Amino acid sequence: MTTNNAPATTGNNVPAVSPVDRLKSILSVKSVEDQFKNCMADSAPLFIASLIDLYGSDSYMQKCEPKAVVMEALKAAVLRLPIAKSLGFAYIVPFNDNKVGKVIPTFIIGYKGLIQLAMRTGAYKHLNADVVYEGELKDADRLTGGIDLTGTKKSDKVVGYFAHLETVNGFRKTVYMAAEDMATYAKRYSKSYNKASSPWQTQTDAMGIKTMLRRLLGKYGVMSIEFANAMAYDDDEISDDSRFSSAAGINANTGEIIDIDPVDIPPAGDMGGKQEQCGPGF
Repeated sequence: MTTNNAPATTGNNVPAVSPVDRLKSILSVKSVEDQFKNCMADSAPLFIASLIDLYGSDSYMQKCEPKAVVMEALKAAVLRLPIAKSLGFAYIVPFNDNKVGKVIPTFIIGYKGLIQLAMRTGAYKHLNADVVYEGELKDADRLTGGIDLTGTKKSDKVVGYFAHLETVNGFRKTVYMAAEDMATYAKRYSKSYNKASSPWQTQTDAMGIKTMLRRLLGKYGVMSIEFANAMAYDDDEISDDSRFSSAAGINANTGEIIDIDPVDIPPAGDMGGKQEQCGPGF
């Protein structure tokens, strides 16, 4: 018995090009390399290497067109956010689009990415978002929006979610939403809310926290052009569950959502460097 180790070929006996090799070929084009260099400067080679590793290790993502994956990766590069799943700053999520019959890659900003972009503005003294447990909420001021969380926690039951900011010039704002109101919000805007695989089912609190952070920053936050563009990429209110997946990772083989802790807020600080204009150019 012999083993055939010959590479796969097309009908014309020409060796078939793997999706990973197609991706590498696109990334080796000088105009594409220049796009990433303009965005990431000296970090471009590491970012490209992480993209190749992400694509090569994810059989589900390899169903996406490599060119489309590169274009989504450029969105992360423009914002100078790493795309490694384990870091939680940004994700390229493959999802099945039944309308076109294809697996489509989608750039999604993670919870940590939103925090990082906000911190880069240099406008915030404090920025926080979290769950509220039963017993902690003592009072809420409808006039100012402020809440009193000095109560004693009675149980692990989550009764609400909040986000709070204070700018360096002294402006303060807090937003709060009860857990039942958050569920109503999710049911309204998530097409797959009732599915077992929906992140609103598997990552309920993480999704609630991120939603409050987005609403706070989107309405009251100080916006740089970079940050405004990032919020547009991550518009929960007009998207399906593929966008809501930002609080989770994706199983490399099945495309299902897996747990990644999005609640750890990274240290504040400017990443440095002047951002240059760049974007898809191929």
